[in-house]
Amino acid sequence: MKHQLNIIIGSTRPGRTGPVFAQWLEIFAREHGKFEPVLTDIAAFNLPVLDEPHHPRLGNYQNDHTKAWSKAIDAADAFVFVAPEYNYFAAPAIINAIDYLAREWKYKPAAILAYGGVSGGLRAAQALKPLLTSVGIMPIPEGVALPMYQKLLDDKGAFNASEQVRGGAKTMLDELERWSAALKPMRPA
Repeated sequence: MKHQLNIIIGSTRPGRTGPVFAQWLEIFAREHGKFEPVLTDIAAFNLPVLDEPHHPRLGNYQNDHTKAWSKAIDAADAFVFVAPEYNYFAAPAIINAIDYLAREWKYKPAAILAYGGVSGGLRAAQALKPLLTSVGIMPIPEGVALPMYQKLLDDKGAFNASEQVRGGAKTMLDELERWSAALKPMRPA
């Protein structure tokens, strides 16, 4: 059985581009064949700034939005965060969504498809990695960076990935699959 790959859309900003890249990655991952990809849009969960009265490590969630988020993340075996760079940092929605949970993240690998200006979102990706490790996620070094992302969209807003991006995405998914398989025995059954 294929491992589930949650492709997490990390921006909730109106007019965001993240869904375009996430949808492309979902199709690419399905064709790649090593995962069952699932689009997971943080915006769909309507997570306010962390509003749970108990520490996430207890799993004693009170709010329906947290319970739904927990279920979606718990089902995953691996993640790709589709992460924009905001002010040289990771998007607040990603930080908040990660902070909501604890055990659901543990012993699962993650990669980052970052997008932004000249840096391609790499500053956001690097800022995100310490947070991922603190909740038990294994961030892998392989990822995809999309510099000057607006120029990568056609006049209809579609993303047509270059061979270089496709090659990077393949390497990223290959490594995620290896890490997911290696970490699987550490995850609760």
